[in-house]
Amino acid sequence: MNRKTSMKTLAILLISAVLFSCSAKRDFVKVQDTNFTVNKNPYYFVGSNFWYGAYLAADAPFGNRAGLIRELNQLQKLGIKNLRIAAASEESDFGLPLSPPFQYKNGTYNETLLQGLDFLLAEMRKRDMRAVLMLNNYWDWTGGMAEYVSWTTGKPVIDPVSNKNETWDNAMKFSATFYTNEKAQTLYRKYISVLVNRKNTFTNKLYKNDPAVMTWQLANEPRPSTAGDPLESMKIFSKWVDETAGFIHSIAPKQLVSTGGEGSKGTLNRLDFTSQAQSSRYIDYMTFHMWPKNWGWYKAEKPEMFESALKNTKQYVEEHVDLAAKLNKPTVVEEFGFVRDNEKFSTDSPTTARDKYYAFILEMLKASANAGKPLAGMNFWAWGGEGRGQQKDFMWKKGDTSFTGDPYSEAQGLNSVFNTDKSTLEILSKYAHELDKK
Repeated sequence: MNRKTSMKTLAILLISAVLFSCSAKRDFVKVQDTNFTVNKNPYYFVGSNFWYGAYLAADAPFGNRAGLIRELNQLQKLGIKNLRIAAASEESDFGLPLSPPFQYKNGTYNETLLQGLDFLLAEMRKRDMRAVLMLNNYWDWTGGMAEYVSWTTGKPVIDPVSNKNETWDNAMKFSATFYTNEKAQTLYRKYISVLVNRKNTFTNKLYKNDPAVMTWQLANEPRPSTAGDPLESMKIFSKWVDETAGFIHSIAPKQLVSTGGEGSKGTLNRLDFTSQAQSSRYIDYMTFHMWPKNWGWYKAEKPEMFESALKNTKQYVEEHVDLAAKLNKPTVVEEFGFVRDNEKFSTDSPTTARDKYYAFILEMLKASANAGKPLAGMNFWAWGGEGRGQQKDFMWKKGDTSFTGDPYSEAQGLNSVFNTDKSTLEILSKYAHELDKK
């Protein structure tokens, strides 16, 4: 073999190795017992909630593609490689709607937003990031289940934010009628089919054939109804989970399906109900969420509650990891959030308690990975990045153009991790890079 031929052969081998490496990285995320794998290698992650990603990626006045690329670049540098994204929103009658929606009342879809999702997935693919795509919402800030019910029954939505005479319990009961509303289910499944079979306008890949899509998620925090007999409510809810997940697997067999559930807090405070909902053979892995402030475990004005918040967190994580082991599935804490010191919202306010909480819960993830237990990933809530609250009171107002990761009904900055939160970013990066070596 002469030198010229030898060099040519070497070049071909190097190119083949690079192509194999890229294709291996871009393989689908799979489940093997209680582990995630990519190309038969373990897949652990520190991720973020980035629900507004498609909005930021849209070629529209509310979008900013250059800004999106900066956000993704920083997340990639931090080692954040899993993003939970809203892939659905519905034209809304609520007082603080996410607008524009992916889906309108008349059954048409927003191509500008869908192309925003295309662009986002294409850019994530370049960075070997994985997406969890939420297909609905139990809560009203994206329209969600309540809008499907309203569209198909003609009944007005129940909005406790705008109407102080209404209660959250009534709103939740209204949303939960979605599970048995056949017309609503038809519209919902139609949208899922459109999305699963969509061809990305930037990569020409069908969504169902794109490894960048790790998971199709039934909804954000779906819950059984609080009305009537709890056993009957769970029967209805579990049937919906099983049938919907089965439907998605039938049209997207290469990708994973999860519920988006909170754990026992989202199943009438019963862990056996969580098991019932998550045990479907079509649900590939278990999810649960962690909200110390919302659940009354912590108040910023009472720092003495911090230690008990850690204790409650540890117990909640451990009981759900144990349940995942019994179900022989991986599990993910796909939402966890913590307020800044004194519950301030500005970027110059300290994050002392938050940093301690993040380090505590991420250490649990690391320990689980080291021990081969089912806890395989965590997504903090939420990436605010370059976003900032635009009003003096930090509440969202119509016309605001900045995304902070907090829903419009909450203070903008309540749970946001900004691009200037140096100490928090260092903690996230530390654990993300350590897990990446697994």
